[in-house]
Amino acid sequence: MFQALAIVFMKKLKIESPSNLIAIFTLLIALLYVSFYINNLPPSKYSLKDKMVSGYIYECQNEKDKTVIKIKGLENLLINYYDNFKCEVGKNIKAYGEMKTPIENTNFYLFNYKNYLRSLKINYTFTATKIETIKSNIPLIYKIKNLLNNHIQDYQSKTYLNALILGNDNEIKENIQKSYQKNGITHLLAISGAQITLFVTVLLYIFNKFFSKTTSYIMCILFLGFYLFLTNFGPSILRATMFFIILTIKKQFALNISNISLLIITMSILLIINPGFIYSLGFILSFVVSFYLLLFKDIISRYKNYFSKTLVISLIAFFSSAPIIINNFFTLNLLAPLINLYFVPLMTFIVYPLSLLTFIFKPLDPLLLNLIIIMEKASIKIANVDFLNLSLCHMNIIFVIIYYIIITLIFYKWKKGQSYIIILFLILIIHHNINILNPISSITMLDVGQGDSFLIKLKHNQANILVDTGGELPYDDKKPYDIAQNITIPYLRAEGINQLDYLILTHGDFDHAGMAINLIKNFKINHIILNKTNNNLEKKIINEFKGNSTNMSEGKIKINGITLNFLNGLNIHNENDDSLIIYSQIENRNILLMGDATNKSEEYLLNTYNLPKMDILKVGHHGSNTSTSSKFIQKVSPKISLISAAKNNIYGHPHQTTLNKLKNSIVLVTKKDGAVKINLNNFTIKTAR
Repeated sequence: MFQALAIVFMKKLKIESPSNLIAIFTLLIALLYVSFYINNLPPSKYSLKDKMVSGYIYECQNEKDKTVIKIKGLENLLINYYDNFKCEVGKNIKAYGEMKTPIENTNFYLFNYKNYLRSLKINYTFTATKIETIKSNIPLIYKIKNLLNNHIQDYQSKTYLNALILGNDNEIKENIQKSYQKNGITHLLAISGAQITLFVTVLLYIFNKFFSKTTSYIMCILFLGFYLFLTNFGPSILRATMFFIILTIKKQFALNISNISLLIITMSILLIINPGFIYSLGFILSFVVSFYLLLFKDIISRYKNYFSKTLVISLIAFFSSAPIIINNFFTLNLLAPLINLYFVPLMTFIVYPLSLLTFIFKPLDPLLLNLIIIMEKASIKIANVDFLNLSLCHMNIIFVIIYYIIITLIFYKWKKGQSYIIILFLILIIHHNINILNPISSITMLDVGQGDSFLIKLKHNQANILVDTGGELPYDDKKPYDIAQNITIPYLRAEGINQLDYLILTHGDFDHAGMAINLIKNFKINHIILNKTNNNLEKKIINEFKGNSTNMSEGKIKINGITLNFLNGLNIHNENDDSLIIYSQIENRNILLMGDATNKSEEYLLNTYNLPKMDILKVGHHGSNTSTSSKFIQKVSPKISLISAAKNNIYGHPHQTTLNKLKNSIVLVTKKDGAVKINLNNFTIKTAR
């Protein structure tokens, strides 16, 4: 009876065999285990009090200004060392310095470094001031790895040999990587199924000449195990290798289980081994795309022409990965499937095989280098075609599920011979313009460290206004952190913003206007407003900007139903005192943004205007004790006070006396709360921390 019920149940769910039911059961166990892991993280064996750590190096990377070392000690640990160090894996070292908690994302939607390290089983980072070698004797397997690493360093094409053979693409120039990402071809740099298939095909061809079929497979698996070690067990190659091993077991024992179920089992095993893989973008993309390619293999097999087949594979991969790409990069190039028609065969049949041959035969190095240069130039030129590169706002989990339901249904229609693929393109275009339907106005205080940056977003995409850009000064001849590229632009795109109607720079201090030029170069801005002081930075900004710019101190501008009132007519040629002060009423909420205005500016406001009570006050000068007088606070009596200040900043912002004056207000500070977003319709507050 129970057997009959089980058969009926499996038929209802279209589960072809008990083996497939096992795959689903395994996945459920894995997901429950991952959920338990996320909510009950095991305690670290390290402590923030540790000043010395030791272990052997399993990965090492020399960067421009530091060496990044990963060691296996009490547990995995990442060491940053700002000095010269000869990278050799397998070496036992002792490091002295300071243990640090990895930085969590303090802005909505953006890259979370702490979760990324969790995917590598790393709980802490360690900033080393001194490193000693404990044992110079390196195990043979690591000596081989060092030998191969050193061998590659002698090549002109070493950047791509590192990426395509050893799985390390960190040395590829940033602008090239961005062009690959923009064109939707970053996956071609990851060692995955296509490369492993080629690798395995060559190995099996050689081994079958000398050994039995079973022995050949065993030797191939051993080689792949060593290759995993060489590539530091990257998620995509780990998936491809383990899937090959499980497929081999299926063939050898003639198991009745579908390939899609084997993929599910593979993913489940890897998640049980390392639940942190749930935070790995490479892991998620690798399995999602592989799942859809296997699920709809009948569509692919229908096309016999190579380019038709490649286009179909690219379309399935493009749409199945779209929700993940959108929620991580907030852009999508609609030309990506067509772009892949050029780059996939180029990489699969020419660049990757030539890389393997070049690794063995060094005289081929110039040929590979020239081919790479051609490929990079092509990628940059194609990336400059912007008209089909869409900004797409972040989606919550409900919309991600809806996306996948629609994608799957349309693919099933395609499988039955009815192609509605154009609908998916239309959905992306609608998503690109989704802010027209947005009924909410908001103000967001971005966490830009010791600086200011505020986004005012009006409902139905009426206007998007950025007040200040933030900016970190360079130190020790190091380039400043690019806030525009790493925070502002990704956040604007995550909000579905394709252009800024106004960029308002309250004054020319670097922590307020330092990223303006970077923003101008990389994002569409219609109008810039500055104060009247015009220091050197502001002059550079005006020279860089090709659109309309206005200098003002007092006056008003009207933008689609709201008015921005500029109140500071002090004009004493001091950047802080001459900060633009902006008052506006949005959704019946009184908002006052004080820039770096001091007590002098506050006194001017009190003497010149009859200010109303404020719903939101952007506190002047990061909460310094030179601003926010008791008399001023008594007058404006803010319900919510926003302060932008960096953690452990050298100025001690915000000052305790300022916080005491704001005791009757809800005080939100970026160094404690991260970014803050206030819904101006229902007056709810959301913080990033």
